[in-house]
Amino acid sequence: MTETGELTYRRVHDAPPELLFDCMTTPEHLAHFWGPTGTSTPVGNIVVDLRPGGAFETTMVNDVDGSTYTMRATYVEVERPHRLVWIEPDVRGGMKTTITFTALPDGRTEVVTHQTNVPAEYMSAQARAGFQTSLDRFDSYLETIRP
Repeated sequence: MTETGELTYRRVHDAPPELLFDCMTTPEHLAHFWGPTGTSTPVGNIVVDLRPGGAFETTMVNDVDGSTYTMRATYVEVERPHRLVWIEPDVRGGMKTTITFTALPDGRTEVVTHQTNVPAEYMSAQARAGFQTSLDRFDSYLETIRP
């Protein structure tokens, strides 16, 4: 049996939950920030069937060598604008990602990404740092679209 773990990322964004939820579930938005720095995810490489049982798939492209990485998931819960849950059955153990969007009194939103059944290779400092860069990219993108 291979070890798996849990990861939690918290970030406060200066935007309402509805906008953040839509950014996380619309290919035209996702293409601007999905993946760590050094990758891109063209809109044509994103599938979103936003319903329980629906597909969520992305294929990131390495900006240097053109290699690709595909993530295939199935939505388990879709509760706009508060909660989004998917499972990646191709990842050993079926990695589960739960994202909650909590409105704060000042108009900002706390977004918590909690992952369970995370394989060891996703737990490395390098992998976690890469995930943080995708959150930074999300923040940068939000600055360009926020009213």
